[in-house]
Amino acid sequence: MAERPPRTRREARDLGTDETEEPSTDQAAAAKRAKAEFIGRTVAIFIMPLVFVGMMITSYLGTMHSPTANDMPIVVSGSSAKADDARFAINGSEPDAFDIEVTDDAYSAREKVYDREASAAVIVKGDTATIVTASGAGVQQSTTVEQLITPALQDEGLKVTTDDIVPLPDNDPTGMAAMFLMTAIVMAGYMPFSVLRTNSPELLKFKRIVPILAGWSTAIAALVWTVACPILDVVDVKDTVAVLGIAWLGIFAISSVQLFITRLVGAMGVIIGILFLMALGMPSSNMAMPVYTMPKFFRFTHEFLPMPAIGESLRSVLYFNGDGVTGHLLVLALGAVAGLLLTKVYDHFYAKRNSHPVPLDVNVPAIHGGRRPDSKVIRYISLTLFPLAMVTMMITFMLGAMHSPTPKDMPVAVVGASTEQAEDTIKQLDEQMDGKFEFTALGDKGEAKRLVENRDEVAALVLPSEKNSDFELLANQAGNNASYRVAVQVFEQVASAQDAELTVDNLAPLPDRDKNGVVVMYVAMGWILAGFMVVIVAANANPWTRPLKRMLPIIVAYAPFMSLVVALIAGPITGAVDGHFAALWGAGTLAIACISMFAMVFERLIGMFAIIPVIGTLMFAGVPSSNGALSQYMVPKFFSTLHDFLPMAASVETIRSILYFDGDVVTEHLQVLGLWGLVSLALVFLIDGIKPPRTEHDFGNLHLEREREIAKEQRKQALALGMSPSAQNPDDEEAAEDSSHSRGSHQTVQGTIVNDEPGAQQSERRAPTAGDGQTRSRESAEDEIPSTV
Repeated sequence: MAERPPRTRREARDLGTDETEEPSTDQAAAAKRAKAEFIGRTVAIFIMPLVFVGMMITSYLGTMHSPTANDMPIVVSGSSAKADDARFAINGSEPDAFDIEVTDDAYSAREKVYDREASAAVIVKGDTATIVTASGAGVQQSTTVEQLITPALQDEGLKVTTDDIVPLPDNDPTGMAAMFLMTAIVMAGYMPFSVLRTNSPELLKFKRIVPILAGWSTAIAALVWTVACPILDVVDVKDTVAVLGIAWLGIFAISSVQLFITRLVGAMGVIIGILFLMALGMPSSNMAMPVYTMPKFFRFTHEFLPMPAIGESLRSVLYFNGDGVTGHLLVLALGAVAGLLLTKVYDHFYAKRNSHPVPLDVNVPAIHGGRRPDSKVIRYISLTLFPLAMVTMMITFMLGAMHSPTPKDMPVAVVGASTEQAEDTIKQLDEQMDGKFEFTALGDKGEAKRLVENRDEVAALVLPSEKNSDFELLANQAGNNASYRVAVQVFEQVASAQDAELTVDNLAPLPDRDKNGVVVMYVAMGWILAGFMVVIVAANANPWTRPLKRMLPIIVAYAPFMSLVVALIAGPITGAVDGHFAALWGAGTLAIACISMFAMVFERLIGMFAIIPVIGTLMFAGVPSSNGALSQYMVPKFFSTLHDFLPMAASVETIRSILYFDGDVVTEHLQVLGLWGLVSLALVFLIDGIKPPRTEHDFGNLHLEREREIAKEQRKQALALGMSPSAQNPDDEEAAEDSSHSRGSHQTVQGTIVNDEPGAQQSERRAPTAGDGQTRSRESAEDEIPSTV
């Protein structure tokens, strides 16, 4: 057997090789490949967050910052003349908003609304026009239709009434249950593949992965139902079987398609999955926003993407007694079958092309950031815990906090001719409001206006006086749109009960480019995602960067770069923000840097598992407490208390202050972000002082696993040739060993090891890396494609 060349300098010393000799051609090529891989891994630290953040924020901001009705289907019913008059009036006021169908049959019109073939129906009888909607099909859809149609009908002299034929249940008044259940199911479908391919690719073999995915789907379906039904009580017990079935099929379908994508492009398949499942899936879902207020492209994707199919299936079961669920389940079933069949076909042709497949590469040694576990059981448990924890936190925090938004202690001032008059009114209001508002009595309208402008009070109710017999509400829509809507709705009812009108003085209206006030939350989300991703990607792509002396310069370059990206997306690319570029860029740079420090603390302690506490704190607890899309006074007390402390809330309020209030409170919120960054940096120093960060991957006994897999493959080949494995020709064994050695001699970076720490010694045991199997000679590369069969 030919002696293989030494792989390291230490081996060269042991063999007595002269290190002063000129490197061979193979050694020079290996060094060049190692340098190229090192550069590629370092560049990935910037590229991966750029792709992920750019994809998500562009999609969300581009589609949701200014939803506009476009060809929304409605049905107008009534006598021919009255129906035509109503149609002309609606078309005249909103020419492109609606696609109107006229019918004489009022019952048919209502059926179309119930079947979700129409967003609304207008039934004209005499001088009354009834707008028929179904809140179960989407609260935002019903609200949009009523807001656009009502003025046009009133201008025709019609008295307008509304009829909600599918009202939402009291325990789910906004329809959030279906949306958050859908999001949890989608996450459970793709998330296991984020680490499976790079940590334990042996599980991707078809015969193994299919039962694993079936079991995983069962476990998550049970988890989703447990949280939604017995714990939060947003799912009725009678819907148990249906919800479990939809959840199982949704997860299994997404996983099956994701399996095929992973076959094609490897670990990068998760990015493709997120693009179709989340970036395109959410605007297509018809859940957060009506699909008829999205660009027309998303009506097309609504018909076949899994997120819309899951959301509409849940909506059908939870709010429409299962009506219309069949078609959406068929989409999921076809997706599951297609994913599995395509995977099987791929494996068949791969096996024909590659008679001697080699094991897939492993480039994430351990999710916990330490040595790769010798026990497969421990490794598989960690693989399960990672996505399980993420899905559990998502559905528990987000659904638990936001499924039933109810105002609680919302600060509102009451202004009377005197403080005594205001206090008397507050006593009456307290009896009616049941703790929804925390009232403050004032006798000065100017003082109330100042408090509302400064967001110390959500609104101020000015009582009627001798000069003005109507109620007046001073409100601040830019301060929080959800709070603004609640205040207007509640105090319109108060005024109506007194046979008076309510005049609303909106002190800070939202611009048309941010109709729902969600821009601040999505820009903040971009900062948060960018902040923690750089640390996680860097630690796993190139652990050489982990020490502070290397990571801090990277963050110094990365933070302004990603802040610039988010600012460009929000401004010139999507048009969600007008101006304020420099202020957003500077604030975003600080926020991203500080969040990176926070993520680094947990990455030091638990490796990739850091994503769990980091996202749990920054996103799953951060979004409900942020005062972004939902008011901080409409979530449970636990989350409203967190508003003053969490980075997401500080980011949201910083952006809101910059965009709409001339930066009035930017300093105090940047101080919160800065404190998180400084404390986190101090903790990293402390942790590094106790245990210096590793700068190389530790793959443990992976080399032994590979040897066992190669031996197993050789036995299979021997049996296929009709000979006993023990009777294999010694020359063949020697050739196999030489082949094994030659594979090792063509590797790139050893675990991305660039260890220049004082006193560091190079390991004798070689650690397989992401470059394994990709840098062989041309002849072997044609035959040895990584196998999953």
